[in-house]
Amino acid sequence: MVVGEFTNETDLLVIGGGPGGYSAAFRAGAHGIQTTLIESMDHLGGVCLHRGCIPSKTYLSMAETLHQAQHCRQMGIELGEPRLDVNAMRGWKQQVVSKLAAGLDSQCKKYKVERVKGTARFEDARTVAIEGGDVQHIKFRRAIIATGSRSIQLKGIQIESPRVLTSRTALELPDVPQTLLVIGAGYIGLELGMVYAGFGSKVTVVEMLDGIIPGADRDLVRPLEKRVQGLFAEVCLETKVVRMKEVEGGIELAFEGKHPPRGDVFEKVLVAVGRVPNSAGLGLEKAGVQTDERGFIKVDSQLKTTAPRIYAIGDVIGNPMLAHKASHEGHVVAELLAGKDVTCEPRAIPAVVFTDPEIAWAGYTEAEAKQAGLDITIKKLPWSASGRAMSLGRTDGVTKLIVEKQTQRLLGIGICGLHAGEMIAEGVLALEMGAVAYDLAWTIHPHPTLSETIAETAAMLL
Repeated sequence: MVVGEFTNETDLLVIGGGPGGYSAAFRAGAHGIQTTLIESMDHLGGVCLHRGCIPSKTYLSMAETLHQAQHCRQMGIELGEPRLDVNAMRGWKQQVVSKLAAGLDSQCKKYKVERVKGTARFEDARTVAIEGGDVQHIKFRRAIIATGSRSIQLKGIQIESPRVLTSRTALELPDVPQTLLVIGAGYIGLELGMVYAGFGSKVTVVEMLDGIIPGADRDLVRPLEKRVQGLFAEVCLETKVVRMKEVEGGIELAFEGKHPPRGDVFEKVLVAVGRVPNSAGLGLEKAGVQTDERGFIKVDSQLKTTAPRIYAIGDVIGNPMLAHKASHEGHVVAELLAGKDVTCEPRAIPAVVFTDPEIAWAGYTEAEAKQAGLDITIKKLPWSASGRAMSLGRTDGVTKLIVEKQTQRLLGIGICGLHAGEMIAEGVLALEMGAVAYDLAWTIHPHPTLSETIAETAAMLL
């Protein structure tokens, strides 16, 4: 690729180097498609690797280790009082991120994907201008938009202050504040709240809705509710923040709702109320790419936008905003561009909340199945009946199956408990294969394991 006003024309241009973008680029490269990948950051991986999924899970594993150390006392094992070295913890997180980033760099070379640093703006349906890099323009034959999303700000309320954190700045772990207010009880707010609570912060959560983890069935959430009630100082539902200002030693807030916190000044505040697509400023209108009223790019079942030969994947096209969903979409588009006849029609996209206990689900939730008018049967197995859960001292879990009553075909699966995020894959495969309860019940599971709760729950349906 030459430096100058224009590059040699590239066959495929991928805009964004997150999980969706690099997955699409690597798969396209593997098919021999000349591919150029534009990313504004120094390394590939996007928000997920550098400011989201991987840093948060690294810190969560640290918090889980601390919890396990405390839990050991119930088993008759006494360990010394943990001492946190925040600098070393940040260093370990960065080691994890750097190793994974280096792996992506090597994949780029392996699949002969050209990388260009900078920010792309469409000039028309076949050309982008590049800001912040050596290359000024790139002509392309086909393109994939994979620009991701960013944290929502509370308009008119959120102030600029180092004491007001987003998920990005919270994961930089500047310090461990004595008090932390988390605004939002979705998966981001609760995961980061658990990180800081595990490290010693007194955490208060405020949520405007009437429950935590909106979208998950309430019976799956209950074990987590019990856990956070003991871990957090307060969980204030049906309450919202209406004002914040910086005062000496913290942020002062005003609240409205049924359950305002006991205090109104917190050392730090984390705003975790959702994400919005990174579609503004891309010059989409010049390329003929349309968005909906919320800024999500419109696509069809093959992830084609309203512009010929331009595709979009990942967070920028809408929910669920999950890295594995973006990666799958990237693979689908790459296969299409290689001449394969494929569509993006997964039967199930698993969702995982990496709290402690974890919550994972796929397919229909109970609420969705009832709303759709499906005739269903539901069975649940509390983990108090699991020998493995009991041996681990972690009976705070439940496995749930939702099947079609007449055929017993699996429609949905939900798990709350230790390692639920690992266990959900069996349910996703069962959903994709159109399995029925008999298939799960008569698949031999190893004993004693947590995974056998899936087979035992299925047996209850027979």
